[in-house]
Amino acid sequence: MRYHIIFLGLSLFILSSMLGCDKLGLAKPKFKEALTAALPVKGTVIAKVNNSPITLEDLDREVATYNDLIPDDKPENKITTRDKKIEYLKNEMVRRMLLYQEALNRGLDRKEEIVQALERTKQELLVMELFRKEAEKVEVSSKEIEDYYNNYKDQLKEPEERQLREIVVSSEQDARDILIQLLQGADFATLAKDRSKSSSAKDGGDLGFIKKGQKSAQFDAVAFSDSLEVGKMSSIFKCPDGYYIVKLEAKRGGKQRSLADMWDDIRKGLTFLKQRQKIEDLVGKLSQDAKLEFHEGEIK
Repeated sequence: MRYHIIFLGLSLFILSSMLGCDKLGLAKPKFKEALTAALPVKGTVIAKVNNSPITLEDLDREVATYNDLIPDDKPENKITTRDKKIEYLKNEMVRRMLLYQEALNRGLDRKEEIVQALERTKQELLVMELFRKEAEKVEVSSKEIEDYYNNYKDQLKEPEERQLREIVVSSEQDARDILIQLLQGADFATLAKDRSKSSSAKDGGDLGFIKKGQKSAQFDAVAFSDSLEVGKMSSIFKCPDGYYIVKLEAKRGGKQRSLADMWDDIRKGLTFLKQRQKIEDLVGKLSQDAKLEFHEGEIK
């Protein structure tokens, strides 16, 4: 809602800048007194438009939302001073209130499409408020956080990255010949440049640091095996695009994150899951108690 308000205000500001205030024809509307007797005023009144109040809290709320929409590299465009707040009040909020009152005087609030749009907005707001109320009831205990960590801590490790070199050839015999040369002391990078058909050949087969999942499953099974040590090379293995030999140059990451480090993330994740489940349970209960009808044949 607040974003909709700000965008409308920005549009009016651009229009007024192009045409000038007097050219908009914003004469004092014949605003009915009955329309002002709506909700009781809560807050500090800083302006009235035909007896309709605008509060300091309304202004501060809109200014905060407006500033959030301004990029950080354009701080000069943000509303940060008293004078700018007053300018926003007069050029945006008062102008919008005048137009709103005129729309009411013309009976536009009774147009069918407007009534329907307002009803949809009301539904959305009430559903959001119900979500908020249900979410407030959700609590995650320390034991739940500890249990989750203990059950899934192996999956909560930092992702491991390995710096690998590869030699890829088309036939197993070529791979065997290269492996023999490597075992006899030949330089892996040199052989990769001379013999490998992979695009990494120009870099001596160097793939840089990569994570599991960036290559094939067959590649990962060997290259990310616990048995492959830094400085060592693998035996020959087959992948969909050829026969491979890899060498592990270095590895980083893969450390176990502590419970203290993960506490907030786990709490937030469990809270979200429990909130979603609570809503699903509520919808399920309401569906059982409700009379639902579907006319799917009307859907084209």
